[in-house]
Amino acid sequence: MHDSPHRTAPRAPVRIVHLGLGAFHRAHQAWYTAHADARREWGIAAFTGRSPEAAQTLERQDDVYTLLTRGPDGDRLETVESIVAAHDGGDTDALRDYLTRPEVAVVTLTVTEKGYRRRTDGRLDIADPDVTADICALAGALADHHDDVPGAVENGVLRSMPARLLWALDARRRALPDSTITLIPCDNLDDNGTALRTALADLASLTSPLLGAWIDAHVDVVTTSVDRITPRTAPADVDAIATRTGVHDEALVVTEPFHSWILSGRIRAERPRWEDAGASFVSDIEPFEQRKLWMLNGAHSLLAYDGALRGHETVAEAIADPECAALVNDLWDLAQRRLEPSAHRTGVDLALPDYREALLTRFANPRIAHHLRQIAADGSLKLRARIVEPVRRARRGRDGRGGHRRDRRLDAVRRRRGRRRTPARRRGRDRPGDAGILRRPAPRAARPAGPRPRRRPRGAPDARRPRRLIAPHARAPAPQDRRSSPSGVSLSQHRPSCLRRGDPARTGTG
Repeated sequence: MHDSPHRTAPRAPVRIVHLGLGAFHRAHQAWYTAHADARREWGIAAFTGRSPEAAQTLERQDDVYTLLTRGPDGDRLETVESIVAAHDGGDTDALRDYLTRPEVAVVTLTVTEKGYRRRTDGRLDIADPDVTADICALAGALADHHDDVPGAVENGVLRSMPARLLWALDARRRALPDSTITLIPCDNLDDNGTALRTALADLASLTSPLLGAWIDAHVDVVTTSVDRITPRTAPADVDAIATRTGVHDEALVVTEPFHSWILSGRIRAERPRWEDAGASFVSDIEPFEQRKLWMLNGAHSLLAYDGALRGHETVAEAIADPECAALVNDLWDLAQRRLEPSAHRTGVDLALPDYREALLTRFANPRIAHHLRQIAADGSLKLRARIVEPVRRARRGRDGRGGHRRDRRLDAVRRRRGRRRTPARRRGRDRPGDAGILRRPAPRAARPAGPRPRRRPRGAPDARRPRRLIAPHARAPAPQDRRSSPSGVSLSQHRPSCLRRGDPARTGTG
């Protein structure tokens, strides 16, 4: 009979709330907090994402778990006690209660790319059935009430992360209107801080603009880059540790020795000193963020599909295949050409050759069974940021001048202007990046013999085109409602039917 893990010290007070109680959170943010909090002042209340199973498992063993770090030369075991409470993700009553406490200062998130419920343009997908249902539930609870008397949302009704978090922030606003709080998303998204803030802003604009204004003033959203390979724990791992230590840990987490956490953004509220455990705080996170997305995550996704087609099951097996390794190196060459100019311009040392060498060592670690099927899950959401983006930039011949965020702004300007021909293209000159390919116009056809055709007088009708009649009562289309979007893009096209009458975004109630 094996024992379960047990707590060796009193629980720290809850000062951090986490959404997405998975293996990565326990190997990363919870581990960093445990190593940065020697005085046990920062306890974590963690909420699951899709299933309550992880919370139930932790509750059975006093919210304690074992972290198994597998390196090439051996294993290392440690008991992590930074999580002090675990809840079902649908328990919004408990979530609201935590955020009304003044000592709670940080909310971290690991809900995967899918959890942000984004459209392809990065905006909140209000056509998603879960998001639509949440909008209707929140609109009824947040609108037409005084600030101190919120409406009711039944516990367990809200289905999406943005809705659950917004509902909890509403409780914070009502209980502690002058306080600040920090949101720290830790998912593999390009500019994940902006992704989270956009989701909350879009949802607030449709349900409570006053709450959205409070979030803008009192909530800091940090952008992060996170890295620690955490494969799915197998039953054989649990049995092996039980045989070795006499402790049967159903919440065992397997991970690698390498770990990285880079954060950027304003933080006014208190926080643990994560830098004491190895985290880094930088002013410009974009080069680090894209190095990780394009080189580590991009290579993982490439191996997940190409390696699986070649019969491999794990990353270690796939990277040992010369053809898979060649594809990975081609991707890294492409990413390195995109990253080096911007890093040089900003004075950031990305150490790309060393980073590539370290990735090969990590991928080849035979003691980390990182299954390709696990990486391939939700691939349609992952590939856009991991592989499509660097390839798109390379095809456009970008050299990094002005930075990637400037490139995105230029993209928006070009889309608004349409496919307008530039003077250089009209004259047939080469554009930068055309590699010597001349784009000269085709020669004009010779004018047929005979008299020139008479020109149509200005203002005269053209007999070749049918006249279009315009009804005298026709009106110009109504301007788009741009109040619902921080970037000026309307969300009204798919506005849920519950908001078409008495819409709080129109009435201004909150």
